[in-house]
Amino acid sequence: MMTVDETRNQIAEFGRMLFDRHLTDAAGGNISVRVDDVVCITPRFSGQQRQWQLNPDDVLVVDLEGNILEGEGDLSRESKVHLRLHNDFREAGTAVIHAHPRNVMVFTALAQPMPPVLEANLKFGVTPVVDYAPAHSSDLAEHIAEALYRQESRIQNHAAGVIAPWHGLFIMAKHLAAAFDAVERFDTNAYCILMAYQMGQGERLNAQSEALLDAALAHNKTLPS
Repeated sequence: MMTVDETRNQIAEFGRMLFDRHLTDAAGGNISVRVDDVVCITPRFSGQQRQWQLNPDDVLVVDLEGNILEGEGDLSRESKVHLRLHNDFREAGTAVIHAHPRNVMVFTALAQPMPPVLEANLKFGVTPVVDYAPAHSSDLAEHIAEALYRQESRIQNHAAGVIAPWHGLFIMAKHLAAAFDAVERFDTNAYCILMAYQMGQGERLNAQSEALLDAALAHNKTLPS
């Protein structure tokens, strides 16, 4: 397991990559990683005021109740979601990314679940949409946690994702590199869906996606448990 200092450095690096690759934007998003009984988390306004050019010392260190132990600045509005997930899924994962990926945001705006249309995304299943709740609320944390309660094995193996309507994507993963990988896979999957409809091939893609899921399910049933 990485140290707190190593984790703060990694969070700063991944924040820059998310922003550079249009996987989040200046409007928001946040990253957190649990290290034992503390959580390293990006501060409020990491996008708007810092354009995701964070230094490791900018990343806050908090306890599992959200009390700031190290660093200056305020916790972000979505910290309630992060802390809820780190408390509820301690046996499953250590990293949470909330992001605004450019292509996935179409699904958030429509409050529409996203099916996997690529083999690389089969492991995530259909990305669910939770009921609406304001960004700063405990209700949002409750909705996100409830959607992930049935996905612990996905978190342990790699990651699981949830769409918050009109808001963004939440990912919980076994570690931060896996979370970043998942965000990009989700966005690439969304891009393929959007482009298929632009090409007039949306219905064909839907049919192929259903066939892909059926084939994967049949294959998994033949594997030893």
